[in-house]
Amino acid sequence: QVQLVESGGGLVQVGGSLRLSCAASGIFIRVKDMAWYRQAPGKQRELVAAITSLGRTNYADSVKGRFTISRDNAKNTVYLQMNSLKPEDTADYYCNTKYYDMDYWGKGTLVTVSS
Repeated sequence: QVQLVESGGGLVQVGGSLRLSCAASGIFIRVKDMAWYRQAPGKQRELVAAITSLGRTNYADSVKGRFTISRDNAKNTVYLQMNSLKPEDTADYYCNTKYYDMDYWGKGTLVTVSS
C-alpha cells in the first residue's frame, strides 16, 4: 500500500525558511516522479514543484528561485526546501505521486507565514 507522510510545516516569519519532508512507503521513489502541491484557504490545489525519476525539476513561477525540490532515494524521501517565504506561501502542502495511473496524496502539512 502506497503511503506518503509529510512533515516539517509550521509557523515562520516572512523571509524565513522551512524544509518539508515526504516519506514514502509502498513504492520506491527512485523510479517515480514526485511532486509537491499546495492549497491555500478558498483556493484550488496547485503544483508547486516536481521532480522526475531522472532528477529533472520544474517549479511554479511563483516559487522559482526560492524553493528547491530534491530527493534522497536511500531514505525514500522527497524534500521541499523553502526560502524567502512570503505570506502568500501560506497553505497546506501535499506530497503526490502516481502509481498504476492512480494519484496518491499525503495528508498534508500546514505552512503559515506571518507578516
